[in-house]
Amino acid sequence: MSDISMEPGHAAAAHIAASALTSSGHTVNPCTNCEAPTFGAYCGVCGQERDTHRRSVMGLISAFVEDVISFDSRVLRTIIALLVEPGEMAIAFREGRTMRYVPALRLYFFVSLLFFLLLSTTHLAIMQLEVVATPMKVTYDAQGNAYISNPAYDASDPDMKYVPKTIKLGKATNGELLNRYSFNTKPHFFSRIGIYHSRLTKDELYRLNHLADGTTVDLSVDNGKKPTEAQKKQIAAKKKEVDGWLKKYISGGIQRLAADPAALNEPMTTWIPRALFLLMPIYALLLAAFYWRQRKDYYFVDHLIFSLGIHTFLFVVLMVDAGLAQVMSGENIGLLTVLALAAYIFIAMKRFYAQGWAITTVKYFFISFIYTCFFLLPVLGAVFIISFFGVDIV
Repeated sequence: MSDISMEPGHAAAAHIAASALTSSGHTVNPCTNCEAPTFGAYCGVCGQERDTHRRSVMGLISAFVEDVISFDSRVLRTIIALLVEPGEMAIAFREGRTMRYVPALRLYFFVSLLFFLLLSTTHLAIMQLEVVATPMKVTYDAQGNAYISNPAYDASDPDMKYVPKTIKLGKATNGELLNRYSFNTKPHFFSRIGIYHSRLTKDELYRLNHLADGTTVDLSVDNGKKPTEAQKKQIAAKKKEVDGWLKKYISGGIQRLAADPAALNEPMTTWIPRALFLLMPIYALLLAAFYWRQRKDYYFVDHLIFSLGIHTFLFVVLMVDAGLAQVMSGENIGLLTVLALAAYIFIAMKRFYAQGWAITTVKYFFISFIYTCFFLLPVLGAVFIISFFGVDIV
C-alpha cells in the first residue's frame, strides 16, 4: 500500500496541483518512493528528495566546487561567521537558524582534523625540546670531598636558612674530576621535525646517561635513634625503588629528548585533541554556572554549542600560529595568540548572552581564570607529563 492512501488529504491536494500544472503544459514526475506527483525539491506527501544525487565523478567535482565557491554556500557562510562574527553560530543555533551553517560538532572535528593534518603534511612538531647542558662548578675540601652549589638555594629568601648552600657529591676516584651539569630544555614550537639535534659532548652525554646514579634520597628514620635491621632493609628497598623510578622516568625522559627533540610530538598529537574535547563540556558547565539566572533562556546545549565555537576558533588560531612560527619569535606569537583569543571570546560572550559591558567583563574574567588555571593548564600539564615520561595509558 502506498503512502497516498495513508495520507488522503495530502494525496488529493497533490493530484489537484499536478492536474493544474499538467494542463498548463508543465511536466510533473512521480515520486520515486510513493509515486505521488512531485513538483519542487521534495515530495509533498512522503518528503522524499527529488534529486537522487546519481552523478558522474566530474559532475560530483563540479557540484562540490560550485558549492564551495558560491557566495551563498553554507561552507563559506560558516567560515565567515567563525572568523569575523564571534558567537554568530551559537546565536543562529539558539534562534533555530540551523541550516545556514555547518553543524558545530561537525565543524569542530573538521577544523581539528585539518590542524593535525597540516602538521603532518608539513612535518611540523607541536613542540620540540632541545636538551642543553650547563656546567656546574665543583669545589673540594681538605679531605677531597667534592661539592656543587645547590640550585634550589636563594640567599635573598629568609626561609632558605635551613637549605644547604652546597650539595656533597663524594670523593674523586683515581684523580677523576667529578664534573656535573645542570640539564635544561629549550622549547621550539611549530618547527620542522629533524632540524634540531643533540649538541651534547661525550662527557655531557655520559653524565646525562648516569643522571640518577649519584642521586641520594633521605629515607632515614628521623627519631634520633639508629634504625633497626628491619628498618635498614625497608630503607634500602625503598631507595632502590626510588632510584629505579628516577632512572626510568626522569633520566629516561631527558635521554629520549637528547636523542630526539621531537620525541614528545607523537604522544602530544594523540592526547591534546582528546584533552580539549573533554574540556569543552567543562567550559560549558562554567558558562551555565555563571549564567544560572538566565537558565530559562539558555539551555546547557546552548552553552555547549558556544563552547564548541570557541574551541574550534582555538584550532584556527593554532593553524595561524604554525605559519607565523616560521617568521616570528615564539614570544610574539604567544602574545598575539592570547590577545586574539581574549578579544574573540569576550566579543562572543557579549553578543551571545546580550548582557551589559560591565557584567560581561566580570564574568569573562572569572570564567577565563577558573577555566585556564584549574582545568586547561593542569590538563595540558598532565598531557606533557604523560608524553615526557612515556607513560602508557589504556
